[in-house]
Amino acid sequence: MLEFTVRRRDRQTLEIAVQPDASVIVTAPVGATVEAIKAKVRTRAAWILKQQLYFRQFLPRAPEKMFVSGETHLYLGRQYRLRVSTGLKDHVSLTRGFIEVSSTRPKNNDFTRNLLNAWYLQRAHVKYRERLEVALERFAVPEDFRPTGLMIRQLEMRWGSMSPTKRLVLNKRLIQAPVDSIDYVITHELCHIAEPNHGTHFYSFLGRVMPDWPKRKQKLEEILA
Repeated sequence: MLEFTVRRRDRQTLEIAVQPDASVIVTAPVGATVEAIKAKVRTRAAWILKQQLYFRQFLPRAPEKMFVSGETHLYLGRQYRLRVSTGLKDHVSLTRGFIEVSSTRPKNNDFTRNLLNAWYLQRAHVKYRERLEVALERFAVPEDFRPTGLMIRQLEMRWGSMSPTKRLVLNKRLIQAPVDSIDYVITHELCHIAEPNHGTHFYSFLGRVMPDWPKRKQKLEEILA
């Protein structure tokens, strides 16, 4: 489902705009229902996706990683230098500013990539569950916002989602972001349990639960652009 921000205005028609950062802004009449807004977005979905693809070609992109010693990789918002060495068994660890990869196939860059990706996924399972517990404490009644499950997926166009059955899905790449930004994404998705749509009520609720969310969101976008 496409994510979008709704702005209410004293007007008769509904307007959809895709911004240069690929975000979607819906300017709607004050009295427009959420269902009507969502229906309009669905009918324009193909156009919206086409516009997003156009704008994304101009967004800054990090150089393609080669997975060789000396290269830098992000973990929890910090840059670490990759150090690949020959080992009797395959193992990845974090040591004094380095991501150490001990490998039985150190010259095979794809093998190193797979080892590192598996390590990121393992760390994501640990860290996301840890930060979920922290995020829940932001709510007056934490158990009312506890998801029925947590899944980690490779998501192309979003950092997380909350299903109607309260299943939380987080992007595995989020493990590269600062903890503050991970907390923002989790808190954002938990707020959807009370407010399913990105309307005025949703952002009002999010602002009460996490007043500094815009700064956390901006940091996330800057680091993982």
